[in-house]
Amino acid sequence: MAVKKTSNETSNDVSDTNGHKDYAPEGTLSSTKSLYQGPKDSNEKWTWLDKEPEDVAEAAENDETAQHAFITRLQKAEDSRKKYETHSIIIQSPHLKEALTEILKGYPGVHCGLKRLEFEAPFQPFVHRWPQLLAYRARTDVDAAAADHVQLLYEMLRVELKDVIKTLDDYVDHGIVTYEHIWTIFQPGSIIYSSSHNGTHGAYKLRSGAYIETRCGKFYQLRVDAIDWDGNNFGRSVEAIRLPEFQGTSPILGLKAFPLSFHPKEEQVKELLINRGKRFEQLAGSQYKEYDGFAVSWDKEGNEIPYHCQGRIIVDSDCFRRFSPVYVPRIEALAAKEGAQEPDQAVKTLETDDALNTGYVFGKQAKTERIRLTEQHHLISLSRVRGYSLKKKQWLLFYLDLIEDIQFNMNAFESLVLPEDQKELILSFAESQAMNQSGFDDVISGKGRGHITLLSGPPGVGKTLTAESVAEHMQAPLFMMSAGDLGINPNEVESKLSNILEMIAKWNAVLLLDECDVFLEARSTHDLERNKLVSIFLRVLEYYEGLLFLTTNRVDNIDAAFQSRIHISMAYPDLNVESRRHIWANFLKGQDAQGGFQDKDLDELATVELNGRQIKNVLKSAALLATRKKDRLSRKYVDTVLAIERRRPGVAVGF
Repeated sequence: MAVKKTSNETSNDVSDTNGHKDYAPEGTLSSTKSLYQGPKDSNEKWTWLDKEPEDVAEAAENDETAQHAFITRLQKAEDSRKKYETHSIIIQSPHLKEALTEILKGYPGVHCGLKRLEFEAPFQPFVHRWPQLLAYRARTDVDAAAADHVQLLYEMLRVELKDVIKTLDDYVDHGIVTYEHIWTIFQPGSIIYSSSHNGTHGAYKLRSGAYIETRCGKFYQLRVDAIDWDGNNFGRSVEAIRLPEFQGTSPILGLKAFPLSFHPKEEQVKELLINRGKRFEQLAGSQYKEYDGFAVSWDKEGNEIPYHCQGRIIVDSDCFRRFSPVYVPRIEALAAKEGAQEPDQAVKTLETDDALNTGYVFGKQAKTERIRLTEQHHLISLSRVRGYSLKKKQWLLFYLDLIEDIQFNMNAFESLVLPEDQKELILSFAESQAMNQSGFDDVISGKGRGHITLLSGPPGVGKTLTAESVAEHMQAPLFMMSAGDLGINPNEVESKLSNILEMIAKWNAVLLLDECDVFLEARSTHDLERNKLVSIFLRVLEYYEGLLFLTTNRVDNIDAAFQSRIHISMAYPDLNVESRRHIWANFLKGQDAQGGFQDKDLDELATVELNGRQIKNVLKSAALLATRKKDRLSRKYVDTVLAIERRRPGVAVGF
């Protein structure tokens, strides 16, 4: 068979008198050359020919096939009951494309405006939208030609899908499903409910489903959307829920995830999840909260593990993303995605966003442009938020259902055993610093605007309690830090300290650097590494704008550069009898155990030379002993603990 040259295929070779051909330099001709696939060689690699093989059939799709409403492509059937089975259909009719635009509206991955609209078996979109197809077929307002084409498609699909449709109806009626046909109940775009994904119940929007096989076995994997907050925007995060292979049938409600429409209490579940989603939206930003229960941490391989957490927390996805070692996947921002699909719902509004709770520190407000979530968004919002445990000093995931508002102890500062003038001075500095009302600044703008208070004295006299009480009075987070949290490598210390100070500035927290002697000790000519630590600490703190408390037991050995940066320096003497009696009374009041002690008991206990921390430990041990005896806390249990402590080696005689 003669081979015709294409319009761009020309002969550019010239033979000389000896029959040798001369060729133009490589790649210089304005022409193309076609090669044709030939048989495989001995190495199972395709060969390529410069002439068209003679056994190649003409293209099946041509002007003749283009006339039909749709093309059905058949392949040899594996089922012995039939000769052929449908491989795919190609929709060509403009009437059908218009009808399918309505029938398959919103179905992921399908765009009916394409010139070549193709569907492959098992025709999942038509199975999931079978009721919509039947409804469109029954309409009387469709013109005759369009109705004929829809009827033609219906007849073809009815034969092809009759077993699947009948099976699906049977499964729905009995509330069961097989692994083979599990895909039939999961319609893309539907709301999926799971009672165990991410450790708690939640709803998700289904993107797609597919059968997969891993080293752990076979699964039907659901790719679902959930509403997340990355610290700056709301958006959609994509997660995977895997349903393991099973034999026979399984109750639909027994699956790890199933369509919410199957839930017997669908409306109650929706209401519960929407309310939780509203709380998710409220917690966007930085929030100071209380937590008690299991949270989520990670092992060395990055797998989630349960972690019990109790105490104050900061909910903050932005700082989590920037400062935690855990990778946070990117989300699809709702601003672009929702604006195209739900323009009436995704409306940008200017809102006033409180930084954290109300109070002295948290009175600052900022205008932020934020997407207002709809009920549909609330329904599929995540059940967990990212944050930081102030007590554990760890980044964790916190369950929304366990996050509570803080019940602040407004009497904490009053219980401090300090002279009234000192307490007033501390509060005046703290409150003015929090409200940015001091009015003082350095020659260099932004330098030296923080407030540093040095608390010195022996252990157990109330240094740490002072910082805790100030933070509680201001309803502000207290970030406690020690030299052990920063390490000893100068570069590592500078990086960690800068990150911590940046977080604290955002959270408007009170910073307590406990037992800070390693950073405050005077520099010398012998220990250059420690000198670097002191210099780094001085430089970083120079631009810190918050409230800082430093505690030390060795005030006489502080570097001179620190002395000039400290605004208030308070020395805490050893407790006297009156102070100890006040501390005994405060702790007993906190235990609600005043009834078990008389005034003379407090007078006698105050003569025992204990510091505040020791008094607390004695009372804690006595309370445990009283509980063991199923009795209330009283003097006899305190005396028992004191007697045991006196026998401990190394205890002072005055104990």
